[in-house]
Amino acid sequence: MLFALMVLPAVQADGVDPIAKVIQMVSDLQSKVIGEGADAQKVYDEFSEFCEDRSKELGFEIKTGQQGKKDLEATIANEAATAASLNAKIEELAGAISVDEADLKAASEIRSKENAAFVAEEKELVDIIGTLERAISIIQKELSKGGASMMQLQSANNVAQALAVMVQATSLNGADASKLTALLQSSQDATDESESSGAPAAAVYKGQSGGIIATMQDLYEKAEAQLEEARQTENKSVQAYQMLAQSLEDEIKYATNDLNKAKKNLATSGEAKATAEGDLSVTSKDLDEDVKALATLHQDCMTGAEDFEAETRSRGEELKALATAKKIIQESTSGQPTSHTVSYRLR
Repeated sequence: MLFALMVLPAVQADGVDPIAKVIQMVSDLQSKVIGEGADAQKVYDEFSEFCEDRSKELGFEIKTGQQGKKDLEATIANEAATAASLNAKIEELAGAISVDEADLKAASEIRSKENAAFVAEEKELVDIIGTLERAISIIQKELSKGGASMMQLQSANNVAQALAVMVQATSLNGADASKLTALLQSSQDATDESESSGAPAAAVYKGQSGGIIATMQDLYEKAEAQLEEARQTENKSVQAYQMLAQSLEDEIKYATNDLNKAKKNLATSGEAKATAEGDLSVTSKDLDEDVKALATLHQDCMTGAEDFEAETRSRGEELKALATAKKIIQESTSGQPTSHTVSYRLR
């Protein structure tokens, strides 16, 4: 706006000095502009302080976010490596348990078959020993009584004939006689394998009353020895199986415990990884927002500073113009001309 003053005579009819009044108006304008400048400086100082404080705050948040992001990425990578290691361990333990269980099952099946064979063999040997005991007892009684049975036994050429005589005399039942005959034949076959000539002495006796008893007694002792050996073998097999089974069961137990721990640790690692991934997403988002906020802040603060500088320059120019106008008025009135025009462009 163009401000114009007509310089009038020094004193008007009402006694008011118009020149002084104009100069006072210019001085008031100068004071107003200076006051506005002071207020603007105060506002700018507060704005500048805010920019500095907010910039430091965002810088700290960005630094913290970057470190947090780095730590979370390291945690995720570490948990991924841990999970891979645990999965490999779980696979290894599961395989070892499977092998041990298969070995234990196989050992149990073998033991079951061995025990079944032993039970059958023991039953057979106990039965044979009982039969021999009865036969020896009968023969001893017949020999002690004498008579026809004694004469027939003495005339028998071998044990088979002697057993037939005893069956005929109803001293021995046919089933026991068949068992003893089969046992004698088995004993003879075994002896034939180890001896190269002649029939076994156990199967033949030459009319001697005690020959059949000695033969039966020999078979009895062999059967008892065989039974004892079978029982000892069974006991050793049972002990060996128990030791093996205990060892395998312990391995399965410990491996199962380790497997359960590995699975639990895997679940924990998975949860930790998932949590870290969630935190990383939030941290990355916050970091991006902080970076954008800092960039916006810098731009706003630079714009504010430029605006303040522009306003300050404009205000300086305005004050300079006011000072010039004031000087012109003062100089123009020193000669007291009848009239004079002063122009001033206000903001």
